[in-house]
Amino acid sequence: VHQSKMVFFCKLGYAKQDICKVLENLGQEALEDDVLKELIRMGSKPQALENHVQPSQLKLVARGSCSTTLGLKWLGEDDSDSSDSLRAIVIDGSNVAMSHGNKEVFSCWGIQLAVDWFRERGHTYIKVFVPLWRKEPPRQDSPIADQHILEELEKQSILVYTPSGKVKGKRVVCYDDRYIVKVAYEKDGVIVSNDHYRDLQNENPEWKWFLEQRLLMYSFVSNRFMPPDDPLGRHGPTLSNFLTKKPVLPEKKWQPCPYGKKCTYGNKCKFYHPERQHQAELSVADELRAKTRVSLALGKEEERCQCSP
Repeated sequence: VHQSKMVFFCKLGYAKQDICKVLENLGQEALEDDVLKELIRMGSKPQALENHVQPSQLKLVARGSCSTTLGLKWLGEDDSDSSDSLRAIVIDGSNVAMSHGNKEVFSCWGIQLAVDWFRERGHTYIKVFVPLWRKEPPRQDSPIADQHILEELEKQSILVYTPSGKVKGKRVVCYDDRYIVKVAYEKDGVIVSNDHYRDLQNENPEWKWFLEQRLLMYSFVSNRFMPPDDPLGRHGPTLSNFLTKKPVLPEKKWQPCPYGKKCTYGNKCKFYHPERQHQAELSVADELRAKTRVSLALGKEEERCQCSP
């Protein structure tokens, strides 16, 4: 009997020392319920509960609010890496470099600034397209500054050279803009450039829509890469939503109704009515019908009371 009780309470997770003490006090023939009550009174806890329940894991959640994991999933963020939710970035290297060099010098430092800006934000897929002839030594008609940056970005598999060559002493350059648009379209990413690619928009109607919706313009302010906070205009998405695959919708900010209690729109009013917060939102017609029903019911009751002796 003693051995069976020891095995039973050990399976529940209680320590052998506590079980032996209780059996010595209550006797070997004590009921299991009595032994369990005595273990609880002594303050003994199952080891399984002690291991799983830790104060560091307990979190207080405000009443009526969701947990943090549910909140993240509602915002479009799950347990996976945040870089998976960010769009691919395709940079027009020639446009960015010439813009940083005031359209006079091919400044490779401008490309590095743009790449660093997206890296700090968490983007993992970043590609820069530059014509192959930019590898050649700089000339007077096409000066290049900080050319070593191109080699470093190429080693990091960020920079891609578009093909170019010479035929009968003349340079033949492939159209690098087509590479940029094609890769960005296939990756469903964002193109970083101040060029609108109007010739490519006329080529392909799908590209036209893509370039209208996924073109990110920019500016350089004192060696600082600065894209706009509203890439598609004042009524478009924010920059963070523009660069993510699953945009986060902003919370609705209710504007109080300018008419106040005199508003006659009822539940069709688009503005906020604090006086209707705890009331059923009915239209004006429904409210009038309800009032007439109540008045008719009261009138019938009065007639019954007058008819009765």
